[in-house]
Amino acid sequence: MSRSLAALRGRIGAYRLHALHGNDTAQQARAAFFARFEAEVDPERRLSADERHRRAVAARKAYMAQLAYRSAAARARPGAEPKESA
Repeated sequence: MSRSLAALRGRIGAYRLHALHGNDTAQQARAAFFARFEAEVDPERRLSADERHRRAVAARKAYMAQLAYRSAAARARPGAEPKESA
């Protein structure tokens, strides 16, 4: 299957999901993902809610930057196949 057809199938699935369940699924997933960082920065829940949130945002940014770094390093390795543009 071509990349464009795969992307179209993905969009169709996302539209159907949102039609049936609204935005609840995505909101729950985002909340669970963010809770991971809150637990990481304050496992004993001793910080104020504002400070815990601020640190969790920083931890999430660090996590995303690390993913981007690893992705760039993997693409730069010799023998890494270039991806075709969609």
